[in-house]
Amino acid sequence: MPTDCLFRHDAYMKACEARVVAITAQGGVVLDRTVFYANSGGQPGDTGALVLADDVRVPVENAIFTDPAKSEIAHVLAAGAPPPKAGDIVRAEIDWDKRYGRMRMHTALHLLSAALPYAVTGGSVGDTDGRLDFDIPDAGLDKDAVTARLGEMIATDAAVTSRWISDAELEANPGLIKTMSVKPPMGTGQVRLIEIAGLDLQPCGGTHVRRLSEIGAVKVTAIEKKGKLNRRVRIAFA
Repeated sequence: MPTDCLFRHDAYMKACEARVVAITAQGGVVLDRTVFYANSGGQPGDTGALVLADDVRVPVENAIFTDPAKSEIAHVLAAGAPPPKAGDIVRAEIDWDKRYGRMRMHTALHLLSAALPYAVTGGSVGDTDGRLDFDIPDAGLDKDAVTARLGEMIATDAAVTSRWISDAELEANPGLIKTMSVKPPMGTGQVRLIEIAGLDLQPCGGTHVRRLSEIGAVKVTAIEKKGKLNRRVRIAFA
């Protein structure tokens, strides 16, 4: 049964009531709906808790997709935590501070991919820092110059919005895809686009802030050589 992924429509939801539909063989809890982002696209799965009817809080250490189509999410409980039963009604609550940091950083990394218009070969989203790997033939990148460009973009306070297109529309517009290592979330018939007004447009299933001013100041902390053509650019909140 597909999980209703509420975070795709409102990344600011911190909690929701849900029904347990299954417990996986590994002990993961599958809900009919969730606010927990599942580990994918370089962004880690959310942590938090499932609150049971008797107010017992069961810690959640991760959220993962259980199928290749990325339609069902299992909530991975802390070791030894008592799982709820199928049919139980629970309250799913995420660790908001950690999620919000990742939302800010993920949006900042989209700006980085716009500031450096090269193919992206990898990436990672943290709650205080992040990185992108680029296919760049010339290593002539300047940390201060890239930091300044990111600052200029953030200062525009552009709106960040999402919309959906069909798989066929994305296939007809391959230029939208920047990532060489991560396949856009396809397979359900539609693909989610994240648009930063006037600055960037690309497929992404991750969580983002609504406006660039929410990111705050960021800086490039390192530019590393990871092969003949690969450059790793790390950023962090200033």
